[in-house]
Amino acid sequence: MVEQITAMLGLVGVLSLICQWIGWKMRLPAILPLLLCGLIMGPMFGFINPDEIFGDLFFPIISLGVAVILFEGALTLNFKEIKGHGRMLTNLVSIGTLITWACIGISTHFLLDFNWEMSMLFGALVVVTGPTVIVPMLRSVKPKSELASILRWEGIVIDPIGALLAVLVFEFIAVAADPTTHVLYALGYMLGLGLGFGAVMGFCVGYILRNNLLPHYLKNTAVLTIMLGVFVASNLVQQESGLLTVTVMGIFLANMRGVDISDIIEFKETLTVLLISALFILLAARLDSNALLSLGWEGIVVLGVVMFIARPLSVWCCGIGTSLTRADKWFLSWMAPRGIVAAAVSSLFAIKLEQSGVEGAELIVPLVFLIIIGTVVIQSLTAGAWARFLGVNAGKAQGLLIFGAARFPRELAKVLKSKNVIVTLADNNWDNIRLARMDNIAVYFGNPTSEHAANYLDMKGIGRLLVISPYRQLNPLVSFHYQDLLGSKRVYGLMHNEDASARHQLSESYQQSLCLFGDSVSYAKLASLMAQGALIKITNITDNFSVKHFRDRYGESAMPLIYLDDGKVIIFTASDSELKTGIELIYLLPVEAQNLAKIQDEQIARDSLVENEANGEAKLADNKSDEADNDT
Repeated sequence: MVEQITAMLGLVGVLSLICQWIGWKMRLPAILPLLLCGLIMGPMFGFINPDEIFGDLFFPIISLGVAVILFEGALTLNFKEIKGHGRMLTNLVSIGTLITWACIGISTHFLLDFNWEMSMLFGALVVVTGPTVIVPMLRSVKPKSELASILRWEGIVIDPIGALLAVLVFEFIAVAADPTTHVLYALGYMLGLGLGFGAVMGFCVGYILRNNLLPHYLKNTAVLTIMLGVFVASNLVQQESGLLTVTVMGIFLANMRGVDISDIIEFKETLTVLLISALFILLAARLDSNALLSLGWEGIVVLGVVMFIARPLSVWCCGIGTSLTRADKWFLSWMAPRGIVAAAVSSLFAIKLEQSGVEGAELIVPLVFLIIIGTVVIQSLTAGAWARFLGVNAGKAQGLLIFGAARFPRELAKVLKSKNVIVTLADNNWDNIRLARMDNIAVYFGNPTSEHAANYLDMKGIGRLLVISPYRQLNPLVSFHYQDLLGSKRVYGLMHNEDASARHQLSESYQQSLCLFGDSVSYAKLASLMAQGALIKITNITDNFSVKHFRDRYGESAMPLIYLDDGKVIIFTASDSELKTGIELIYLLPVEAQNLAKIQDEQIARDSLVENEANGEAKLADNKSDEADNDT
């Protein structure tokens, strides 16, 4: 039996990885291959039966997994960030959540004959979209930057809000189902414990992190361990209060001043991807196909209400007073796929409610999965065509993401910014990021290939990546990652100084990208030139100041970097060695070229002085001749 459990855990882990890879490769939400895998391995062929394999351990595994997922989601709920992303986002995660909840709850009550408690619980469970399903769809559809930003941040922010709403409704049902307790007293006690204990523990963990009371290598492990301990302790004091406690704890920690939780979020996201993948396969394998079919046409109608009534009504009500056009609102109305959080939380609640003998609990999970399948599949297949029909696709993005924020990238970014080119610097060196911020340049601090970057790195208007960093081991990873996102011809890197044998070890696609600014330009060369006093400048190449004039003035040492041609940003590469007329040229001017230009300026000044003196002497001679004529 032990060997069977071990084998099943290993199988689920391997399948999780394969499904995540398929989703990444096909640019689809990973939930689709995970769902399909779970259904094939479970109800279809019976290879995986979670209840038989794990027995009594299955419920604790689900409980701890959901606790980690909710805590990680709560860490992303920063109230300042909600206000900073516009009125529409604020409305969607507040008013829109309530409208969606009410529409779905009411329709479920009348269509499926659920009691009001179960109807409102189901409504709370499926208000959540989530970044794990939204982000892959946005990468495929590529809507306008404003719409992409709204949808991405809605998925991030509504995750913990929807989960908290679902937890509160569940707490009420769990308390009301116990005839031995007074509902108001028990609910008040549970809310008090969850809110109070969660806030206190959030403050304690924040105090520990802010004052560096733990070594760096223990921070992530310590926070995870403390969170699990708080979850268990809260449940021991009051049953079913643990999820509320850890959610409040995460929200409090996310909004505490002076606490850097970026490393913790990245660690939790890595863990959450593993948990979500494994849990979703197990939960899908546990799905009762007969229960799903028993929903009948009424379930399909509920799906229709979710997609065609609740979401559009929410978007149009929230869009009142905003600058969004009718096309924008119609597009937002079609983009609300439900995700893994809804599946995990609903499965946990269903198990608990079934154990308590609550009527209708066995239909919650099939109904949630029906909504997930319907919204993800239908919207994934049609969102691109819908965006094209409405004309809300983004144009060809001209902005640049630069990996590296040392002096050269910062100076280049300042020049680009002065010409209204969108540019963001990414680096995991805090000193470089701090200096870039002082220059008012958009930045991302951290690894740009991380899951955190996928959710928080603002790619609005950015279509190309320039790798200008000294991190030789990380540069190829960043290049490969963004070749998949942006396209292999939209990622540029600097030439390496390694010998030929080292270069042969690099992949062909990566070697082809090492053409930035020319075939002999390396990071070391740029850093050396900047240290010697090189400057980055911009000038117009016109008929009056042609390419020949440019070369005569600065010599061959002047290094072209980027062209601006009628709003297009063109990167200078090894294969693009010709300058043309009618462009704005951004170039690097080494000290040698500056001295050459200075010598020419001095020569021009001397020639001008000599010419002025000659003109003055000639004029004086003319005056004397005129005076002689007058005397005569």
